[in-house]
Amino acid sequence: MSAPRRAVVTGASPGSIGESVARALVEDGWEVVVTTREVPVDGLEWHPLDLADRGSVARFAHWYADRSDRLHLLVNSAGIHLDLGSRWSSPQLVDGHEVHWRTNYLGTVDLTEALLPALLTAATADGDARVLHVVSQLHERGTVDALLGRETAYDSWAAYGTSKLALVHHAAWLAAEHECHGLHAIAVHPGAVSTNIASRGLETRPVLRLLRNLARPLERRVLLSPRESAAHLVRLGTTPEGVSGYYRKSRPAEPAPAATDEEARVALLDRTNAWLAGRG
Repeated sequence: MSAPRRAVVTGASPGSIGESVARALVEDGWEVVVTTREVPVDGLEWHPLDLADRGSVARFAHWYADRSDRLHLLVNSAGIHLDLGSRWSSPQLVDGHEVHWRTNYLGTVDLTEALLPALLTAATADGDARVLHVVSQLHERGTVDALLGRETAYDSWAAYGTSKLALVHHAAWLAAEHECHGLHAIAVHPGAVSTNIASRGLETRPVLRLLRNLARPLERRVLLSPRESAAHLVRLGTTPEGVSGYYRKSRPAEPAPAATDEEARVALLDRTNAWLAGRG
């Protein structure tokens, strides 16, 4: 009997895409660990993880390394989209970085790099391992200037988009570096999905939050459910269709032009590596 295939799914809070991905993988026989920042997830093996805390990332990576030397699938589903009402006039900082950039991009890259040895071991031993960065169509709102830390007028939606744009670049870099070893890297826009992420994003706008809650029945009819969206991610993570690249749902697509800027990618990776090394 072959050893189980192992997955880590971040951002698996109740009602999320991550939770639906994890449950689908478990049903298919995978050994799955899920993460949230604080609250355990019923019926799934759980470990706390805060992407905005390097200590938390290191603790999780050490815990996983003690558990297994192989990881076949990393689904980076955790992320934030705050200030949906566009009230912030200046960036909210975490560790000196804009909060979306610090959490969605730097935190995700930190975790991926920490788990890379297990991913490469699985890729070499079993012929295939995959990283899925859950991004967004809103990566089109990101800019190269913001990507490289140049001063720009602050807009929280553009900041969110820039964090997702950076993840598209990171997936492309991972594929270029490691696909020859059997590690595939995918950036996927999961579709327009009805989840709880907007509730936190509207914390500063109680009236809009109330209106959204009133409109939730209609929203659920128009948007994908987490389970429907998760089916696309599971397909990319587990079937031959999941080769490196950018996808909308489970179909290959062209990302925004800023996501194919090779000079920007090199500069971004230099900036990122400096941060990972403690110099940025």
